[in-house]
Amino acid sequence: MTKFLLSVHVLAAIIAIGPVTVAASMFPAAVRRARAAGPETAPLAGVRLLHRICRVYAVIGLAVPVFGFATASSLGVLGDAWLITSIALTAAAAGVLALLVLPGQERLLGRLDAANDTANGAGATAGPDASARLAMFTGVFNLLWAVVTVLMIIRPGSTTGV
Repeated sequence: MTKFLLSVHVLAAIIAIGPVTVAASMFPAAVRRARAAGPETAPLAGVRLLHRICRVYAVIGLAVPVFGFATASSLGVLGDAWLITSIALTAAAAGVLALLVLPGQERLLGRLDAANDTANGAGATAGPDASARLAMFTGVFNLLWAVVTVLMIIRPGSTTGV
């Protein structure tokens, strides 16, 4: 049963977290391209798609800690320091995504929509600092997940012998 839980945990991490990290990383640049293109709908459709990917896969990503806890429980490592650290970093990553990245994307998308609704497309767009700030938050989110991944692979006390 442990191997099954671990397999589902790893697959959920790859399938759910991977798309969020990629789409969230692409979002700020897509906003800048859409802003430069003006009121065209094609660049804006790409920005909307990236935001939707982030939202949908963030919800699917809830399976990662669920199966992670089940796996850790079956392995008897719930009290290990590396796992507690991983849990804290995962919670921090989820917080960054839910409180900073997704709302930041929604604000930028709203500003792009407002700019496209105006006749000249000016005045309602976000400044470059807004997309840069979102890129920074996304980088923090990605870094937290990278550290969690490394902890899961190199975990202290591993029985792999390496």
